[in-house]
Amino acid sequence: MSNNELPSRQEVEELLYNEAALLDEWRLDEWLTLLTEDAVYEVPPTDVPEGDSRNTLFIIADDAVRIRSRVKQLLGKAAWSENPRSRTRRMLTNVRVVGADGDSILVTANFAVHRMRYESVDTYIGHYDYKLVRLGNDLRIRERRAILDNEALRPHGKISFIL
Repeated sequence: MSNNELPSRQEVEELLYNEAALLDEWRLDEWLTLLTEDAVYEVPPTDVPEGDSRNTLFIIADDAVRIRSRVKQLLGKAAWSENPRSRTRRMLTNVRVVGADGDSILVTANFAVHRMRYESVDTYIGHYDYKLVRLGNDLRIRERRAILDNEALRPHGKISFIL
């Protein structure tokens, strides 16, 4: 893929802002439509942010099947840790189209995700690394990696929602 084939930052921002809205509004079934059939969602450990999920214990390392299972659990009554569900508000900034890797478009963006639950607010700060692909006229998410800047998840606890 040559640089003149890369999408504009505005086109990428539209996808990422739409994704953030769907997640904040708990419209997880619609969020799934933004993903490719072979999508990957990862959250590496805070002490090894550059780790590889094949040989490092990740906080989350989901393939497409596990992503769909996670959404089904979150939308059902089985996920007691999200019943009632958390309220979240995502802030995205510094969205950059950084290049290509084969047919994947490499994108990075900074985030702050505020999670409100049980009268407390937890803030998760970091950056996303995305691999996007073009399917027809639309961009889709092939890989979504949330790299946390938080040194630890305490007092936040586990991540029971889609970061």
